[in-house]
Amino acid sequence: MGRTNGCWSRRRFVGALAGAASGLTACASPSGSSAESAPRESAPRETPASSRASRSPVPKGTPSPATSAPPGPRPLYLGTYTTVEGGGPGVGVARYDTDSGRITGTGAITGLTNPSYLALHPDGRTLYAVAEHDAGAVTAVRLADRKVLGSRSTGGAGPCHLSVHPGGRWLLSANYTSGSVAVHPIDSSGALGERRETVTHSRPAPGPGQDGPHAHQFLTAPDGGHVLAVDLGTDTVYSYRLNERTGALTEVAQAHTRPGAGPRHLTFHPGGRYAYLANESDNTVAVCGYDIRSGRLSIGAAQSTGTGPGTSYPAQFLVTANGAFAYLANRGDNSLTRYAVEADGARLRLLDTVPVHGDFPRHIAFSPDGSLLFAANQRSSTVSVFHVNAADGELRLAGEPFASPVAVCALPL
Repeated sequence: MGRTNGCWSRRRFVGALAGAASGLTACASPSGSSAESAPRESAPRETPASSRASRSPVPKGTPSPATSAPPGPRPLYLGTYTTVEGGGPGVGVARYDTDSGRITGTGAITGLTNPSYLALHPDGRTLYAVAEHDAGAVTAVRLADRKVLGSRSTGGAGPCHLSVHPGGRWLLSANYTSGSVAVHPIDSSGALGERRETVTHSRPAPGPGQDGPHAHQFLTAPDGGHVLAVDLGTDTVYSYRLNERTGALTEVAQAHTRPGAGPRHLTFHPGGRYAYLANESDNTVAVCGYDIRSGRLSIGAAQSTGTGPGTSYPAQFLVTANGAFAYLANRGDNSLTRYAVEADGARLRLLDTVPVHGDFPRHIAFSPDGSLLFAANQRSSTVSVFHVNAADGELRLAGEPFASPVAVCALPL
């Protein structure tokens, strides 16, 4: 969803189809996330022994247990755009009730520009946000007192996704507009150092209708040693080996979708051998095989999203912790598709779709215990909450959606 030299990219164009309140970046370069307040360079924090101990995924057939959450109100952080009409003042801060799913707003973390995607450090102490504009940046926020620890340049434009490597020492980010990925060190305080690596996707050539590479996601595979970048512009998922000492990236494989699919988001099954790919441009999904030793992804045949005849853009997959069900957010159709996951993760069986009770569900997330699903609806500026039935995966709306300015990301803790 970035913009370069005053021209809208496809990512912005998709969000613009419904009108002015769609989360478009203003033409003027926004301010407020410069590197002037960046922290001093220091050594990355040590990887906990528990994180280093295992590089293998969950054994075949073993459910991955959900994290238990205590009853009562829990924190919820909301990503938004700050430079658009109706946008938010920064990262929205709210609380949700773990039983009812009811959300109550409590304020905002200000001083951040276009924090459209959020991620949490594994130790739970630091929040990270992209600054989605031409001079792309990533920002660290200490949650104990909501102090902004500073911002660092991503070396590209329009960062739209970030994630923290499981060891807690590296932040991975994807620059949509410039089609590049970046790696930043994380020090013992949670603050970010200057980026150690930036890689631009120069091959293959852009797919049909694309003007260049558009990195949309950068995540760690279950083995921990490989990181994967999903690029909508080149119809490719790139596999890299991450040097956990230096932050360097070495490309080891490429996996190509069919031309024009526009891959957007990849989610792994807890078993570690399969993943599910949402293709934005052609409104399809695919089951992918994953080779743990080589880091190579194999993309399967295109499958239906279950949406109607109108235009719809798949946004994101979620998979339950026990690997039994998967959910897909559909922008345009404004629905959530429910799949049964079969054959130890190798097969998706479409069950049904349910209305999201909002407009343009950009991002979905589970509560830590998996009992609630949150959908951030960009165009309606709402967050819908659903109860998740553990037995059959059915979704039930938990009351009226919560009003939140240009909601594009929901991070329940």
